[in-house]
Amino acid sequence: MENISEQRYKKAKERVNNIKSFYNHFAVYCIIIPALAYLNFRTTSFAWVLFPAIGWGFGLLGHWMDAFGKNPFFGKEWEQRKIHEFMNDTEF
Repeated sequence: MENISEQRYKKAKERVNNIKSFYNHFAVYCIIIPALAYLNFRTTSFAWVLFPAIGWGFGLLGHWMDAFGKNPFFGKEWEQRKIHEFMNDTEF
């Protein structure tokens, strides 16, 4: 019984660390992108700031999906289906 509680604690702590890491990532994004936008619009008329904002935004979206378990492609349901599929496969 104690082992199960310990495992649940480790999993919960890992999840909290992932969420905390996401919020830190988001805060840095919210500081750096406006600073880059300011630099961009003070120096040139070409809006190059969109490239790092969109690229980093995709990374941030992936981090959010990982931290909150919202992956539409390989989420918990997909994992459960695959586990059951492999468990029921006699040749596995």
